[in-house]
This record gives sequence, structure tokens and C-alpha cells, in this order.
Amino acid sequence: MKNKLIIFWLIIALTLGSIFVVYKKPTSLGLDLVGGSRLILEAQTSSAVPKITPEIMDSLQYAIENRVNAMGVGETLVQKVGTKRLLVEIPNIKDTTKAKEFIGQTAQLEFKRPKMSPQGEVIGWESTGLTGKDLKKSLVGSTPQTGEWMVELEFNAQGAKKFYELTKELTGKQMAIFFNGVMQSAPRVNEPIAGGRAQITGGEGGFEYAEAKEMVDLLNAGALPVGAEIIQEESVGPTLGQDSINKSKVAGLIGISAVMIFMIVYYRVLGLISCFALLIYALINFAIYKIVPVTLTMTGIAGFILSIGMAIDANILIFERTKEELKMGRSLFTAINSGFDRAFTSIFDSNVSTIMTCLILYWLGASMVKGFALTLIIGVCLSMFSAITVTKNFMHLIFGTSELKYPQLFGLKKEEIQNAYKAEETKREKAKFGVLD
Repeated sequence: MKNKLIIFWLIIALTLGSIFVVYKKPTSLGLDLVGGSRLILEAQTSSAVPKITPEIMDSLQYAIENRVNAMGVGETLVQKVGTKRLLVEIPNIKDTTKAKEFIGQTAQLEFKRPKMSPQGEVIGWESTGLTGKDLKKSLVGSTPQTGEWMVELEFNAQGAKKFYELTKELTGKQMAIFFNGVMQSAPRVNEPIAGGRAQITGGEGGFEYAEAKEMVDLLNAGALPVGAEIIQEESVGPTLGQDSINKSKVAGLIGISAVMIFMIVYYRVLGLISCFALLIYALINFAIYKIVPVTLTMTGIAGFILSIGMAIDANILIFERTKEELKMGRSLFTAINSGFDRAFTSIFDSNVSTIMTCLILYWLGASMVKGFALTLIIGVCLSMFSAITVTKNFMHLIFGTSELKYPQLFGLKKEEIQNAYKAEETKREKAKFGVLD
């Protein structure tokens, strides 16, 4: 009994913790619920890249993901569609002008040496091979003297070596820094620079903070391997999303209420226990969604509702097995334990089959299918905990080792239990005197 009390208080603590998480942590909603924008980008060929390969698309997807994440927009989706297109979904963003500009820029950083005329004048600039690919990271900084914003660069090991050799070569000369084909500054190199660090000051007038921040974000996200053109754009309005949320709430409440009423009417006290276990299950489940976090879409909510049905199904299997044991004349404590033991195999097999199917859906499915699979996997795993731990603990604490005096509370007829106990008692008496049927 002491162990049962410990488990009970652990369940209560877990429930209270889940309530705190649900109340404090915001819910991540998908594009179909909260509204936002959906863009389709198409990779463009060029003389340098005459053919779009799967490897190029992987690099493009990675670069676009980094850029969208650098915008500070949570729960975005970047997914390949066909051989040379990307689907980009940005929740909660109504004006996509900034996003489109940000996504489409090339973010090409180049350090160039001067091209000199025979009379020693600078007539142009030529590549040095030192580019943004040699960067480790960049940061927004400010000059101590004037407070003007600048971009601080830190090169990786290979880039630091290149930068040192380049500044050594150009000592006493200018070195130009180009970003997306536009010269940002052309400082004179006074001495070789070791340590792999440099600054871009933005030339005359300096940078505005927004300009410096945008350059830093683009540099940290990486250059696009090929050009990407936005060929389609559409918006999902918040009215449709809110309507979907409201309808889902109503459908969920109706479904859960109907299930609870059925369980209480048919299984009586056992049904009441399952309802409490179901509420705890739903709270913990929703808390996990917020902690992971899981982005809830319409299909994700469908997976959650389906998992509730599977959690109740596990309780039904356990209760039916328990009733069978009681009808065979078992004591209440023995019947409860046997009911759980005999139902476990069926529950485990069905849940493992569902989890395997969900893993395949998550691996191969589109974004909406992934949401359904993820919420269902979490729900199914948690339903086993709910049925095996929560429901069993409550039943043991409520009934303990007492006798079943009121079979009606289990949805059984008194005659069924009495006849079963008489038959079991007769069987024990015969066994006591060595009489076999």
C-alpha cells in the first residue's frame, strides 16, 4: 500500500506540473490555424549551375531554413516539392514583403584586391578567393569612438589563414569588401592581420542598425547555392484559422463528453475512474505538446483526438478482462491484477502496430501528415502509461483488497458474482479433499 501511495502522489505531482506548463507556456499553432503566408520557390539555373541536382536542392533547403529561422519566426516549414521547388510556410506573418526580400537575397560576401593601371591607379577589383564561405560567424557591433554600427566578422581556421595572407599581400594597399555585388568599404591595410577577425564599417555615414542586422543574419544563414525565384504566394486568413480552432474545440468536447458518459453508464465506478485517468492523460499530453514543442495543426488535433479514443480503448480491455475474472469467482484484488495482466498483451500489440505506422507516416509523409503522426505517437505512448499506471493505481487505492459487495458498481449482476463464488468455493472444497471433476 505504501508503494501505491507513493505512485499516487507522483501522479498528482505530474498532473499539477502539467497544469502549470499548460497555463504558462504558449501553444504553437500551425499555418492552417493561426494564419500566415505560404510561398513556393523555384531554383534557377545559370551558367555556373546548368542543372539542379538533389544535392543542390538539399543545400538550398538548408540555406532557406537558416534564413527563415534567423528572422525569429517560430514553427516555419521548408519542404521540397518536386525536383526544383521549395514550399515555405511562415505562420503569423501577414506582410511577406520583408520575408520575400530576405529569402531571395544571395548573401554573397567577397574580399577583393585592387586592379592597378600602369600609372598606379585603381581601375577595378578582382577576386581573392576569400568569401563568406570562410566565415565562422558574424555579429553586430559598434565603433567605440563614434558609436556607429558595424559588422564584426570571425573567420574559420581556413579563412583566418587566407585573411592573414591576403592582408600581408595587400599591406600598404586597399582591400575592398563587397556584399551582394555592392562595395561596402575599401580600407587601407596597414599591416598583416592575424587572429581571423575583421570589421565592415559601412563606408561614409556608417550602417543603420537594421542594415547591419540584416547583413549579419544573411551571412550567418549562408549564401544560397543557386538563385531562387518566388513563383507563388498565398495567404491563410486568421478568420479561417480561428473558425477551425472553435470547431475543433466543440468537436473535442462533444467527443470526450460522449465517451465519458458511456464509460460511466456502462462501467459505473470503473468508468468514473477511467474518466479521471483520461483527464490526467489529456493534461499531460497537452503539456508534452508545449514542452517539445509540437506545432498543432488540424491534422495534429485529429491525431490527439484519435489518441484519446485509444486511451479509452485500453481501459475498456482492462475492465472487460477484470469483469471476466470476477465472473470466474476470483477475489477483487486478484481480478484487478489478472485483468491488467491479461489485457496488457493486446494493448501492447495494438499500440506498437500504431507507433510503427506513425513512424512510417512521419518519415515519408508531407507536413500535415507528419503533424498527425507526431501527435498520435505521443498520445499512444502516453496512453499506455495512463492505462497501466494511473488507472491501475486508482483501482488499487479505491478497492484495495476488499471484497466485491456491490457488483452493480462494476456493471455486473449480483447473481453472476454469487454463482461464480459458489462454484469457486465448491471447487476449492473438492480440491481440499482430493476430489477431481
